[in-house]
Amino acid sequence: MTRNHTDPMARRTEIAPKTAAIVTEAHHEWQDGEWMQRRATSNPHNGPMSVYEVHLGSWRQGLSYRDLAEHLVNYVVDLGFTHVELLPVMEHPYVPSWGYHVTGYYAPTSRFGSPDDFRFLVDRLHQNGIGVILDWVPGHFATDAWALARYDGQPLYEHPDPRKGWHPEWGSFIFDLGRNEVRNFLVANALYWLEEFHVDGLRVDGVASMLYLDYARQPGAWIPNSYGGRENLDAVRVLQEMNGTAYRRAPGIVTIAEESTSWEGVTKSTSGGGLGFGFKWNMGWMNDSLKYLAQDPVYRQYHHNSMTFALMYAFTENFVLPISHDEVVHGKGSLLRKSTGTRDEQLATLRAFLAHMWAHPGKQLIFMGCEFAQESEWADGRSLDWWLLDQPSHYRVHAQVKDMNAIYRAHKEMWEYDTDPAGFIWLNADDSSHNTFSYLRFGAGNRSSDAPVMAIVVNFSGSTHEAYRIGLPRGGQWTVVLDTAGYRPEAPSSTGVVLTAEQVRWDNQPYAVSVTVPALSTVWLVPVTTPVAPAAIAPAVVTSSVVPSTVVEGTVR
Repeated sequence: MTRNHTDPMARRTEIAPKTAAIVTEAHHEWQDGEWMQRRATSNPHNGPMSVYEVHLGSWRQGLSYRDLAEHLVNYVVDLGFTHVELLPVMEHPYVPSWGYHVTGYYAPTSRFGSPDDFRFLVDRLHQNGIGVILDWVPGHFATDAWALARYDGQPLYEHPDPRKGWHPEWGSFIFDLGRNEVRNFLVANALYWLEEFHVDGLRVDGVASMLYLDYARQPGAWIPNSYGGRENLDAVRVLQEMNGTAYRRAPGIVTIAEESTSWEGVTKSTSGGGLGFGFKWNMGWMNDSLKYLAQDPVYRQYHHNSMTFALMYAFTENFVLPISHDEVVHGKGSLLRKSTGTRDEQLATLRAFLAHMWAHPGKQLIFMGCEFAQESEWADGRSLDWWLLDQPSHYRVHAQVKDMNAIYRAHKEMWEYDTDPAGFIWLNADDSSHNTFSYLRFGAGNRSSDAPVMAIVVNFSGSTHEAYRIGLPRGGQWTVVLDTAGYRPEAPSSTGVVLTAEQVRWDNQPYAVSVTVPALSTVWLVPVTTPVAPAAIAPAVVTSSVVPSTVVEGTVR
């Protein structure tokens, strides 16, 4: 029987539904030397990381890689994000799979252009100060007969026993990770994207599904390891080799695990027995936070610990806080619709939550559309609802995200100690009766004198707290740099208001200040050194374009 298969190492393919490999040669001349030199000497784990997750096909439909190199780049730079994370760009035949059922591991999808066109997009992002993270899928692959499946007529890339070689949840084949050839194929593929396309990081999809032999399987439908356990020892070795090799060969990159269990040492070094990832998605924080937002404010006091529990383990791993595509699809609704109340109350809750998220230990990631309060849940077959930016209430969410990113990048207390308990102190974690949380974020230095510090107060109740007292580590003047209630017309912003801390012990701190915290809002305060209003804090990279060309800006912020 004749079998036609495409080349597993193809660097370019025909556009689906055609399947042939295309011989190609790279001609792109990279212009990101300064970025790459800086990357090689930097440590992304203790730097700012504010990630905008993007599905290229539906961010704005009809754009090529080169189109995106203008419109997406300008938009992301204007908003101040430090990184974009792209849902898989590896070739895949079925668009609604979003790229997670891969057929061409070495080929950027031809839907948006050539491999050189993709290089051009990455290059332009780097030239504008934006890092690039790609979703990478080593846990399973597509079943299409012309691709990797049964490549020589028998299982070759996949494990021959369906108890280890078939994924019952996703209907796909699982790599035979015990084979040296398969392991080399995957590790080399990770390096290929990091080195050939100058990608700055890989977010590894479905790590939990790789680590457990009984993942999504009923009793008796899985095979224990050689020690009788459920851990997939072959997967552990592959992930350790990939991470160790990637960090050695491409200094300054980052690897991120989508891992939803309590597996110990996901971000621990391989030399110490860990998996060697740089970061792990904090799925517990995400689930608890969204559960809390779904409660009516009058009942949130009974779910207060949902918002505080994450700090019990926040420094056991290096975390990314993800509000990803998975949370705004398949009937889950948009981020805006995850809270209760009127539309104005939902918008206020969203603004308060985003500000809390940006201030919480861990790097932050939001899916496209969340930055302007996309109303409908994400649909991969159409563009985002850009017309919402014509509405002042939605444009103000967009404006707040821009301001938050500017403040975030300018204040290292927001990110320098994300993985260190020295960077966080609760002021009051127990004010459940007011649905309010207050805490401090610190950078390096003496906390009582010169360490960068920010005080954060979050009010998830439906009532304004007048003269709400919080403790502070030092006296003098403090200024409000963000007030999320100010992003609506009927609530004047307290941003720029200067308060004087009194020498009154409060919240286990030597000083205290009283601040007004409007209903459903978050307030950030910093000590006054050289007073700077948020609007005057320039983004790290400046550009003249602000929104996609089909979008008309809303009214004033």
